[in-house]
Amino acid sequence: MATVLITRPRLEADRTAAAVAALGHDVLIDPLLTVEDMDVPLPPQVQAVLITSVNGVRALARLGAPRTWPMYVVGDRTAAAARELGFMTVRSAAGDANDLVRLVAAEARPDGGLLLHAAGADVAGDPAGALAIQGFATRRLVLYRAVAADALLPAIRDALAAGTVDHVLLFSPRSARTFVNLAVQGRADLSAVSALCLSPAVAGALGESGSLFRLVAVAAHPSQAALLDLLALAPGV
Repeated sequence: MATVLITRPRLEADRTAAAVAALGHDVLIDPLLTVEDMDVPLPPQVQAVLITSVNGVRALARLGAPRTWPMYVVGDRTAAAARELGFMTVRSAAGDANDLVRLVAAEARPDGGLLLHAAGADVAGDPAGALAIQGFATRRLVLYRAVAADALLPAIRDALAAGTVDHVLLFSPRSARTFVNLAVQGRADLSAVSALCLSPAVAGALGESGSLFRLVAVAAHPSQAALLDLLALAPGV
């Protein structure tokens, strides 16, 4: 059994915490990013919507997007969220932003109308830009932003100081940068902590600070299931 720190926004963190606890681990949560919606008008018609985050689906739903709009989403969890919110045609790339681009390029038509990327203010990839190069009409529309915390929660800071955190799960480049910056700012000792990262981009966001951790490891596939598989193999479990 290990103590695992989850750094996702609260709604996603609670779901991940349940999965980690089911594996027999102790769980700590510090939602380093708070998602805030933007009030922006949607275009009247699209060929399809590109989604790279569950937050994009939720923002579209709150803005009243037609549930008949076809969706191409980056992963299966995002696809499930879209279906739960009533969107009728959802295709999952079951991977990362590059997989999403390949799927859309194979199935959409360059002359079929607008491909709308429902995005956050900070994104790890640019599927709209990649598809525009291939001749598609695209637009990136910022529907939400993630506001970073300015300090670790006191309980998390104390746990790191006491050396009782074994692993931190990092799901995005922004959360990875935020965590390591706040940990350094709070003079936390990370030498006993494994940073388990959803993708190479997340691990890369740690930069030279990655050397502060006991180890930095990357999931075999950018999914929560693969990250939990990595957790099962990490030292200290």
